Parts: sequence; C-alpha cells; structure tokens
Amino acid sequence: MSVAGTDWTRMEVEAIVSDYLAMLSFELAGMPYSKAVHRRQLMSLLTGRSEQSIEYKHANISAALLELGFPYISGYKPRSNYQHLLIEVVSEQLSVNRILQEIAASDADRPMVVPDMFDILSAMTDAPHSVSSRPKVAEPSMLSARFTTNYIERESRNRSLGLAGEEFVLAYERARLIKAGCERLADRIEHTSQVRGDCEGYDVLSFEESGAERLIEVKTTKYGKETPFFVSRNEVSVSERHASNYFVYRMFGFRDLPRLYTLHGAISASCELSAASFLALPR
Repeated sequence: MSVAGTDWTRMEVEAIVSDYLAMLSFELAGMPYSKAVHRRQLMSLLTGRSEQSIEYKHANISAALLELGFPYISGYKPRSNYQHLLIEVVSEQLSVNRILQEIAASDADRPMVVPDMFDILSAMTDAPHSVSSRPKVAEPSMLSARFTTNYIERESRNRSLGLAGEEFVLAYERARLIKAGCERLADRIEHTSQVRGDCEGYDVLSFEESGAERLIEVKTTKYGKETPFFVSRNEVSVSERHASNYFVYRMFGFRDLPRLYTLHGAISASCELSAASFLALPR
C-alpha cells in the first residue's frame, strides 16, 4: 500500500534525519559522498516513499536546520511548512551528535582564502525569490529548539572568511568596471573597511559607470544561498541614509564555487530584520 500521501511516522523521520546529518557531516568536513547512493539506501528503509517525497523532506530538514542556526546541505533548498515532529527530531539528534557539532564548529572557524575563479563576473546570480521568507513550523509548538551555539552566526564572525569575501568583491568590481571601459574608476576602488575601519557601515567603495559612488557591504558564507546573514545597527542606519547607492553583496558557496547576489537600497526595505540580540542596561 502506498504511503506517499500519509504523514511521516517518527521512525521514518528519525531515519531520514539521521541519514541527512550523516551527509551533512561529510559536506562540512570536505569529504566526498553520493546523495544518490544515500537516497537509494534510504528508500529501502522507507517502504512506499517516493524519491520526490524524500527530496521534499530533505528540503524540510534544511529549513529546520536554518531555524536552529545550523548550516544545511548544498542543493537541498530549504522548504518551509514542515511538521513539528521534524524539528523535534532534528533538535534531538543534533543535540547528541557531538561529532557533527565539532565538525560544524571547525568549519565555521576555518581560515579562508579567495578561491581561484577563471571568469569572476560569472559569479553574479539572482537573489533568492523570497529573501524575506523565513522557515516556519506548520504546527504550533511549545518546543524551544535552540542550541548554545548558533553556527551560522559563528561563521559570520570568521574574520578571514569575511576578508576573503571582501577581496573577492574588490576583484569583481574591478573586473566589472574594466569590462565597461571604466579603467580609471576601477583604479579608484577603495577597500574601505581596511582603509577607514568598520565604522563606515560598508566594506568597499566602488563606482557606477557614471562615476556615482557605490557603497558595498559584503556578507560572505561558505553555505547555501538561503543562509541568513547578520547586519549591525550601523550598517542598517548607513543603508537608510544612502539608500540610492547602497548595496549588500551576499557571497555564498564560498568554499568551492563562489557566487553572489546583490540587494540594493536600505537593508530594512530589502530584508526582513529580526532582532538577534538586545543591549540591556539596569533600570
């Protein structure tokens, strides 16, 4: 009897989450693995589940991981509206998987250099279709599934990764302006975060072909396109004051094949902002 249209049981969810986390361990450690092999082995355990339903569940797991502040497997684009049981099982298995936690911490902190890329201008791609759409649990729950460490935030504090992303964008902007025949403008590009410090609210000063300034804040991750990023109060404020020439360059997939998309204007207009921390003073 087909079970394609029925809810997943706890046993099924535990099996697919365990397999997903095993693949994630390989990916974060930089070790080769085959998604197809894992999928075929999983199908032998999940009698009656189609490849399509398994792939859909993989996408749900990716969304649950993002909700927990954990990176997801590249290629399994997060898909929201997952059942409460899923995030419960993901939380349970992550909390006891010390090896995966150690791999994720090591990967978040790993020093980075700018990857070689033959055609740097080919790195540009479209922004996610729903930049403001965050994962949601389909069923209400009292579960507070969180960990002491937010590994996505931890990676965002990796200074060598951030610097490598900025250097990539510097090279990208030079290539863009040179291709447009604006060599003199390309020579004037400034690595602002290094020249003036972080207080300016952007990392790179570049130019439009007209000569107008382009203020670029660079956000870099080794993880997938839908991975959220962190912004400071100052960056948000500067983006609002200079909305007409302010850009966020979001670098992603920086581990192997860097890609980027841009968000133009005030960050509060192009992104959904959620408070990650508060400054507290005693009353």
